[in-house]
Amino acid sequence: MEWKAAGAVLVGALGAIGGMSYYARRIEPSWLEVNEFSLALPRLDSAFAGYRIAHISDIHADTTWMDYARLQEIVQTVNQQHPDMVVITGDFLSVYEPPALEALKALRFLQARDGVFAVLGNHDHRVGTQGPAYLRALFTEYGIHDATEMVFSLERAGQMLHIVGLADLFQQRKVPSVPRTVSYQEKFQAVVRKIPEQGAAILLVHEPDFADVAAKAQRFDLQLSGHSHGGQVRLPWLGALRLPPLGRKYSCGLYRVGEMWQYTTRGLGMKLPQVRLNCRPEITMITCCVQ
Repeated sequence: MEWKAAGAVLVGALGAIGGMSYYARRIEPSWLEVNEFSLALPRLDSAFAGYRIAHISDIHADTTWMDYARLQEIVQTVNQQHPDMVVITGDFLSVYEPPALEALKALRFLQARDGVFAVLGNHDHRVGTQGPAYLRALFTEYGIHDATEMVFSLERAGQMLHIVGLADLFQQRKVPSVPRTVSYQEKFQAVVRKIPEQGAAILLVHEPDFADVAAKAQRFDLQLSGHSHGGQVRLPWLGALRLPPLGRKYSCGLYRVGEMWQYTTRGLGMKLPQVRLNCRPEITMITCCVQ
C-alpha cells in the first residue's frame, strides 16, 4: 500500500508539473491583460486632465510566437481602449527574418487621437544594423513618431504636455568601434534643455533603471519603460527568477523615484525560454490626472 501511495503522489506531482509547463508555454503567454490605472502628474495642466496613454513594449516579433495574427489582435485591443496616445518603448524585433518583419505590419492599424510615439530597444540593434533602419522606415511609412532624442510638445488651450524619447542605453554602451564625441549623459542633458519650462513631461526609454538618472533631472513627471518583461516567470515570495541588466531595480509595475513616477510594463512578447508564469503580457492604460 505504501508503494501504491508513493506512486500515486509521484504521478500526481508529474501531472501537476506537466500541467504547469503547458500553462506557462501555451496559456499565460496568450492571456493578455489590459492594466488600467490613474496617475496624478505634478505638472499636468488642466487641459490634459483625463488624458489616456496606451503603453506597449517588447513585441519581440519572431518566427515562433509573435506573428502577424497575434500582433493584430493586440493592436485591436489597444484601439478598443480609445487612447489619446500610444507609446511603444522598444524591442520590436527578436530576429530580422521575413515572418518577424511581416508581423510588424500590424502596427499600421494603431489608432490614437494624438498619434503613436516610439523608441528602440536593445534587441532592435542586436538583430543587426538593418534592424534600426528597417524600423525607422516602418515608422515613417505608418506615421509613427520616432521619439529618439526628441521632444514633442502637444498643445491644448494654450497648455502643453511633452513627450521625450531617449536612445537605447545598451546601444550607447556596447559599440566600441563607434567613436564617442558626445557621451550619453551629455545627450540626455541636451534633450532635457529642449523641454519647455511649462507642462508635464513624459520620458520614453527602454531600460527602466535609467529612472535614477532621469529623476535627478527634476523635469520628468513619468518615465515609461519595458525591457524586463517583468521577468516572465515570477514566483510567490521570490519574485522574478531572472532579470536583465538595467531592468533589475525597477523590474515590474509602478515606482516612485524621487519626485518622478516610473512604470515598467511586463511587455507583450518573450525571449527564450518562451514561457510566462504569474507574469501575463500587458497593455498598460494610464489616465493622467491633475495633482
